[in-house]
Amino acid sequence: MKKILITGATGQIGSDLTLALRKKYGGENVIAAGHTRQPDKELAESGPCCNLDVRDPVALQTMVAEKRIDTIFHLASLLSAVAENKPQLAWDININGLINVLETARLQNCTVFFPSSIGAFGPLTPAENTPQDTIQHPDTMYGITKVSGELLCDYYQRRFGVDTRGVRYPGLISWKTLPGGGTTDYAVHIFHAAVKDKHYDCFLKPETRLDMMYMPDAVRAAIELMEADSRRLIHRNGFNVSAMSFSPQDIATEIKKFIPDFSISYTIDPVRQAIAESWPRHMDDSAARNEWGWRPEYDLPAMVKDMLEKLSGRF
Repeated sequence: MKKILITGATGQIGSDLTLALRKKYGGENVIAAGHTRQPDKELAESGPCCNLDVRDPVALQTMVAEKRIDTIFHLASLLSAVAENKPQLAWDININGLINVLETARLQNCTVFFPSSIGAFGPLTPAENTPQDTIQHPDTMYGITKVSGELLCDYYQRRFGVDTRGVRYPGLISWKTLPGGGTTDYAVHIFHAAVKDKHYDCFLKPETRLDMMYMPDAVRAAIELMEADSRRLIHRNGFNVSAMSFSPQDIATEIKKFIPDFSISYTIDPVRQAIAESWPRHMDDSAARNEWGWRPEYDLPAMVKDMLEKLSGRF
């Protein structure tokens, strides 16, 4: 990677990934492209930023050609809960945007990173130790776009030789940027509420266990996969990556070790509860471990400790 474009750079993953890539490859070599969110001060001052709608193929191709981009981290996406409310818009952004990125990569000889999700699975998928290769039959628009995205990336790699790579992220937790409408958002909001109000009202049932990952691990997974020797990769897109699995009551118990008077209540959102119940509780990530050496660094206690320290300083 010499010249990198990140779409969706102002989102939850993009905000952290952009800074990590700039630290590694130089600020001037990583262009942060957002569309609906403005970059924060740190993002704006650490390197070039621009406004880019991935649904505009001409603007995308012009940007890549003029800046001599060789690697695209394509993060622009509508997330699960929002996608259920706006399914047509989700298809337009998540699929038509991806097609534009892949076609640009084909024409400009770029490598592409595409993040899939546990949302790519569904109620027919084994929920425990979900295999790398298994039934993918999601019942949400978000999940449908993620499965379609995995297949499109595989197709462009097989048909046109585009170097496409990707992971299936679990729920992601970050102290820096709030998520934008996902089913696992509670695992971020609970920390903000704990630090500020010492109480959180959760939209999932207390025992709803899901696969999760702390953002430093998520960023490292993306970079390590893109730097991996392609000759080692049997799979290309949709590598399962996992770090920890917990429920709202699990994380509340861990938070109370640091904030003893923290309390949690539950007002269930039926839409997000149904989505959560269709997703894996824990993925088998042995393919990622074997093919490019994936290893998470954060478990639940380490993540909770770091999140609370970061947010306590911030507030």
